[in-house]
Amino acid sequence: MSERTLRIITGLLILIALYLELPELIIGLIVVMLFEGITNWRIPVLFAKLQGHGKFENSLHLDGTENDNKRFDFEAERAMRFLASFLLWISYFGFNEQLWFFPWFMGFAFFGAGISGVCPMLIGLKKIGFN
Repeated sequence: MSERTLRIITGLLILIALYLELPELIIGLIVVMLFEGITNWRIPVLFAKLQGHGKFENSLHLDGTENDNKRFDFEAERAMRFLASFLLWISYFGFNEQLWFFPWFMGFAFFGAGISGVCPMLIGLKKIGFN
């Protein structure tokens, strides 16, 4: 499983949970993303280790060069998990009446990022200086 596949699955699960009104599934996704952010044990890395491929490296930019513009010693993928789980929690449980559209936007954004292979949030975090 790759990061792209996980983004497609995450986006689909968010959209299904919103359409079928399953707050338990949203809570589950938030917990999984927080767990991945806290421990840095991402599902694609665990799948790669279980399949015997070793460590899954994702430290290259889109153009294939090393990331040398880092200000923070923190992975952008990990920061994205924290940020996504926080935004999903705030918009779904905190301000559902005012931000009803934001979880839908996040679901379509994750799904689109998985299909296209381009995640604007991840690119922005790398530009800010995350690893």
